[in-house]
Amino acid sequence: MKKYLLPILGLAFLWSCESKVAEVDYSALSDEERLEAAKALALETIIVDGHMDLPFRMYNLGNHMNGPVYDFVTRSTEGNIDYPRAKEGGMDAPFMAIYIPAAYQTRGGAKDLADTLIMMVERMVNTWPDKLALARSPQEIKDNFSKGLLSLPMGIENAAAIEDDLSNVEYFYNKGIRYMTLTHGRDNLVGDSSYDDSETHGGLSEFGRDVVKEMNRLGMIIDVSHITDKTFFDVAEVSTAPIVATHSSARHFTPGFERNVSDEIIQKIAEKNGMVMITFGGSFIDQAYSEKNAANRAHIQEWMAENNLTRRDEQAQAYIAAYMEENKPIVHVSKVVDHIDHVVNLVGIDYVGLGSDFDGVGDTLPEGLKDASMYPNIIAELMKRGYSKEDIIKICHGNFFRVWEDVIAAAN
Repeated sequence: MKKYLLPILGLAFLWSCESKVAEVDYSALSDEERLEAAKALALETIIVDGHMDLPFRMYNLGNHMNGPVYDFVTRSTEGNIDYPRAKEGGMDAPFMAIYIPAAYQTRGGAKDLADTLIMMVERMVNTWPDKLALARSPQEIKDNFSKGLLSLPMGIENAAAIEDDLSNVEYFYNKGIRYMTLTHGRDNLVGDSSYDDSETHGGLSEFGRDVVKEMNRLGMIIDVSHITDKTFFDVAEVSTAPIVATHSSARHFTPGFERNVSDEIIQKIAEKNGMVMITFGGSFIDQAYSEKNAANRAHIQEWMAENNLTRRDEQAQAYIAAYMEENKPIVHVSKVVDHIDHVVNLVGIDYVGLGSDFDGVGDTLPEGLKDASMYPNIIAELMKRGYSKEDIIKICHGNFFRVWEDVIAAAN
């Protein structure tokens, strides 16, 4: 992957002419030259991101159906994505996560919340049709890209949204949902969560097996982020279509963190012709980051106990803000590419992509990857490590489009 081929002129004289190409070693360029090449490629090719939590962020800000439309088209310093930053970074299809907090599983209202979040995304598209468009297939993303539109495909995060009704899988498919993350922070009716020690079902429930089969029938992508290893292997056994981790990283770098995917799981995903979309949060990509955060939390708890304070006290809030600013762990964009490297070295270039979890991981993002304007920094790092243009296009969208089309074909 050390050499890169850039088309110079496509000649078509007489009966037979070959395209002329020049070999470029991007790794030999200066950092500045490489970044400019990365910016150009980011704008030239489609970039898909498997997971962004913008809808729930909008909901928390009061931009639900009874509130004002979220101003997505004005550049902001808040959050991780808006239209100007997405266009600057070459982001063309960020999957809008229809996130259902685990509490809705027991208190009710999960389906209603999902409907509300979907309508909020639709309302943005209807407000700015000259800039935004929904997308329900790879072809629709391609068509939108050719028109200069930012695609907003949607996926449900947490199958609690379907409640206990299998027919709701098709209901949400008809609403434009094209993937569903089976669990989130707690076990649900479908299966067990990697963040929950209860092991309610010991893997995928019987209802969960029916859900997987229904998703296969419809052509809805199965997202295996957040589930336990046992649940994953049950899904892999039941599913007749490729499976995807839309926002997970490699457990190789974070031993014991089940939320990330193990090498065995990565290999099984590749075996089923699926993919892992690497997520960006510091605790997902760097063990040292997690350890530093844990040490900070322990220190703060000890300090508050010694001073008989709680987080509600202004004195404690001021101390915590100052301490965290001074002791904040730092992680760099190169760590994200380390995870891409790991997947590529383990199973090949065809099984990896990007799933930032923007607007979902708070202030834990790497330096050089704080918002949607910064995707070229990933591309530049890939170029530095010798990835070809073809490889980078696969990571940006080619692999995901292949998987998505295979899921559709399996349904048909």
